[in-house]
Amino acid sequence: MIVRRYGKWYHSVQPNFNPTAMTEIGFQRDRAFSIAAAELDEGYRELEAGDLVADASAEVQRDAERTLLANLESGLRDWAARLEPGQLLVVKSGRSDWPKTRERREAVIVDGENRFHFHWWVDPPLRVGIYGKGGSE
Repeated sequence: MIVRRYGKWYHSVQPNFNPTAMTEIGFQRDRAFSIAAAELDEGYRELEAGDLVADASAEVQRDAERTLLANLESGLRDWAARLEPGQLLVVKSGRSDWPKTRERREAVIVDGENRFHFHWWVDPPLRVGIYGKGGSE
């Protein structure tokens, strides 16, 4: 189960990575689970942490961004698939270090015509951690 902090609570969420939204990297609460932040801090400990990064390139801007977000979501789901019963995948990124999509356009010549090639990446990375019951170390 993926959880993210909202105020004094952690709520279960589903990825909502939408290339047409103003905030591409988002999560939507699914109301399946919630736990007070203090309870999570006292009753769980971090077992593993990581940074999720992704990048993509394409000749069409929308295709590059869709691929980028699909790659990021795939990485997130890979982490979630490793969870054992009772463990949580916590989205640790907060307001000050929330990941954003970045773009670089490169002018290329294809068959004698000027074209753009689009490169997209996530910066800073999406920080996540696997937490298990057992309290603080």
